[in-house]
Amino acid sequence: MDPRDNPVLQAIRERRSIRKFTAERVDKATLTTILEAGQWAPSGMNNQPWRFLVVTRDDPRTEKLAACTKYAHIVRTSAACICVFLDKGAMYSEMKDHQGAGACIQNMLLAIHSLGLGAVWLGQIVNDQPAVLSALGLSEAEFELEAVLALGHPDQKGGSTRKPLSELMLEDF
Repeated sequence: MDPRDNPVLQAIRERRSIRKFTAERVDKATLTTILEAGQWAPSGMNNQPWRFLVVTRDDPRTEKLAACTKYAHIVRTSAACICVFLDKGAMYSEMKDHQGAGACIQNMLLAIHSLGLGAVWLGQIVNDQPAVLSALGLSEAEFELEAVLALGHPDQKGGSTRKPLSELMLEDF
């Protein structure tokens, strides 16, 4: 099989960050499908320490969440934001649990793309954990914010370039 015909490899190559969305809503069934993709990510000892909170555009917490980032306009205009947390009580290895959360987030980003939607991984928002957790009514003692995925129907095309693989290799194989 030609790797270019493989749907997983194609989604990996074609997925891009989308920061502009139409006003169209994303239904609950589609959001559930995206969350299920995250649910199936690998984790050390299969501990699955991630937890999700979906904040839709009409949720009163949207404005509070937007106030926690310099990318407030993206939060406000997305159909929904998926907030990804680690449950501190479910963690067993900080590094492995952060890696698992990254895999969970990537699964959801690929699912979003494969469903014809767009999303962006908001990372800057994690710089003020206390404000975000307070805005969402969550406890700092229980949860650590990993990222917020702002998603919706794309109102732009994404673009990106990649360094040649040779620049990323420490040695030839």
